[in-house]
Amino acid sequence: MKSVIVSGLGRIARFYYDGFRNMSWWGNRVWIIILIKLFIMFLILKLFFFPDFLKTNFRSDEERSDYVLEQLTGNN
Repeated sequence: MKSVIVSGLGRIARFYYDGFRNMSWWGNRVWIIILIKLFIMFLILKLFFFPDFLKTNFRSDEERSDYVLEQLTGNN
């Protein structure tokens, strides 16, 4: 069973490898644009617009867990 899974994964990996290797000039440029957009979305936006609220407002893990529990259960 394990050899069937490994064989299948190898075939899938070869399929994608061959596809990316034989990609046209246009396809390469599209993938570069996609990777730049992903970099901007996940790294830049997270750093500047989504600060670590729990880390900055609470000192210990216990305070953080109490706050999260209160927010989830609605007990104030």
